[in-house]
Amino acid sequence: MSEQKKVVLCGANAYEQKYYFNEVFNGIPESVKDELHIICVLFTEEVGGILTIVFEEDGTLALETQAAEDDYLYDEIGSGLLVNEIRRKRQELLESLCLYYRVFVLHEDVSAILDDQE
Repeated sequence: MSEQKKVVLCGANAYEQKYYFNEVFNGIPESVKDELHIICVLFTEEVGGILTIVFEEDGTLALETQAAEDDYLYDEIGSGLLVNEIRRKRQELLESLCLYYRVFVLHEDVSAILDDQE
């Protein structure tokens, strides 16, 4: 099975205490960038590890988590619960980011995308 091509939007790393935002997406409004920053940093502060928000090859958005093998403080159950909470509470934001990616990065036809959603 071949590895699908993914594009990282942003992520936070609790081990290095760093946040990363892919400059390919600088066209995203500052308020959205700030919201993504807050989501990522709060996630890693709460459960530890690394959170990466990526676009899958088909334009869908995924929240990926990982932890160092020797990180005994990483809360794997809390991680799953928090990912689900982010998906639920930030559904509109995540859907908007998918639309942005499909239109401005994949150059899909906006009207075709909107027709698919109806």
